[in-house]
Amino acid sequence: MNELRLRAVRDPDAPPVEKESEPEVKADGETASDSENRVEAAPLVTPADDTPEVLNRALSNLSSRWKNWWVRGILTLAMIAFFFIIIYLGPMVLMIIVMCVQIKCFQEIITIGYNVYHSYELPWFRTLSWYFLLCVNYFFYGETVTDYFFTLVQREEPLRILSKYHRFISFTLYLIGFCMFVLSLVKKHYRLQFYMFGWTHVTLLIVVTQSHLVIHNLFEGMIWFIVPISCVICNDIMAYMFGFFFGRTPLIKLSPKKTWEGFIGGFFATVLFGLLLSYVMSGYRCFVCPVEYNNDTNSFTVDCEPSDLFRLHEYNIPEVIQSVIGWKIIRMYPFQIHSIALSTFASLIGPFGGFFASGFKRAFKIKDFANTIPGHGGIMDRFDCQYLMATFVNVYIASFIRGPNPSKLIQQFMNLRPEQQLHIFSTLKSHLIDKGMLTDTTED
Repeated sequence: MNELRLRAVRDPDAPPVEKESEPEVKADGETASDSENRVEAAPLVTPADDTPEVLNRALSNLSSRWKNWWVRGILTLAMIAFFFIIIYLGPMVLMIIVMCVQIKCFQEIITIGYNVYHSYELPWFRTLSWYFLLCVNYFFYGETVTDYFFTLVQREEPLRILSKYHRFISFTLYLIGFCMFVLSLVKKHYRLQFYMFGWTHVTLLIVVTQSHLVIHNLFEGMIWFIVPISCVICNDIMAYMFGFFFGRTPLIKLSPKKTWEGFIGGFFATVLFGLLLSYVMSGYRCFVCPVEYNNDTNSFTVDCEPSDLFRLHEYNIPEVIQSVIGWKIIRMYPFQIHSIALSTFASLIGPFGGFFASGFKRAFKIKDFANTIPGHGGIMDRFDCQYLMATFVNVYIASFIRGPNPSKLIQQFMNLRPEQQLHIFSTLKSHLIDKGMLTDTTED
């Protein structure tokens, strides 16, 4: 008996060992033989990619390596074409697509957890997971509506009430879910239930929070949405191409197919692509202007006077480089300089989102999150780097580009009591007089 127990400790993959004696009873009534203490997560088997039959027939004579190359390439072109279509349809469609992608990614990750521990039949797990997704989306999208549609919110009485008590309502909804979880706790499953509770919340942090930042980036201007996403897509494609044709040196054990040749080649290709794409897009107002809501037409507008960030400037080239290229001055948009930072992050740090996802999949012995896209896996397999990129762009804009939001300041000012508003008015007036922008005789 002791020998069997020793074997189980040394070999975590060994099958469960039946105990001969009566199980030891714990203080809370559970036994040491509870399933949560002796059974590990069973490996999942992801179904094969549902490659369209027409492609299977057309590529039947190719080796599996080249067949996968063509399938990935054709589906990649199809996804890029779809990306162009939704950009053409405008900001509202983009926001809807982002939300749909978020829900699908959440579903793929939660389904993995559900399938791993399906035998335990954890009560209310799926219901509570989707309920928490609803609560978190209500909180984040409510904040967005209040920030960007302030005039519309103030115009409608129900929206004004919801906006005023938005955070309290959001917290109340979350508390309901929290109490439902506590009431769902069942003897012998405590540890697993708390584990899945954490699983759900980490998934919400990774998926919902990041998708919310994507929408915030979109409101700063379509260019802040398109360029970062395009850089990640470009890096993914070019790293695959360089690795496919020139890859020899393995990059990281988590992703055996990743190579240094693909990593380095993808970096230079992405930086060049970011510079060219930024140059083209910076000349169009529809891409560089912030996305705003027009209350008169009840629609989004992207018309403005472009800032200096999107106006051509002349830059002196260092003498060392002048001797090589023969140019002394170069004309470029300041945003192109920022695009170097974006494309560099997409190439050097962005792939670590993919490595993180690879580690997650290896932990549960699965190839892909799902088989939604033939040759690519699930939606999460395509967006594992995008979420990390969205956070960086949001932080980058807040740190180097955007100052305080005047609309939000006015919104907060309007919510103050009259005497507080007068105090701020007097303080601001004195400040402007000291700056010489107003005189003591200035009225109003």
